[in-house]
Amino acid sequence: MDVASQFSADRSDLPRGVWFFVYTVTIANTSETTVQLLNRHWEITDGNGRVEHVRGPGVVGAQPVLEPGQTFRYSSGCPLPTPFGFMRGEYEMLATTTGERFDADVELFSLRLDGDSLH
Repeated sequence: MDVASQFSADRSDLPRGVWFFVYTVTIANTSETTVQLLNRHWEITDGNGRVEHVRGPGVVGAQPVLEPGQTFRYSSGCPLPTPFGFMRGEYEMLATTTGERFDADVELFSLRLDGDSLH
């Protein structure tokens, strides 16, 4: 799993205290079986330590199926009331051949203004 994030001035409203960050996630299926992303859970922490949990089906309206060796990349966004914060989470995955469900963790990554926001 690879995540990159950056500040989006165009989508922010600084006079109203809204900093908007765009993040891009690349999910790679390194297993020997086909998997499907079913659900997501994000834990978003702003610069004041306030934590928000976001849960839902799929990502950006999709529940991608990945054959062995395939990757899926998507971008989404996150508004914060502070100029920095952090995200981490997990995807609930399904091994399509066995029906086994498992979580794929997304390690903590930063959201910040300086543009060096890789985890």
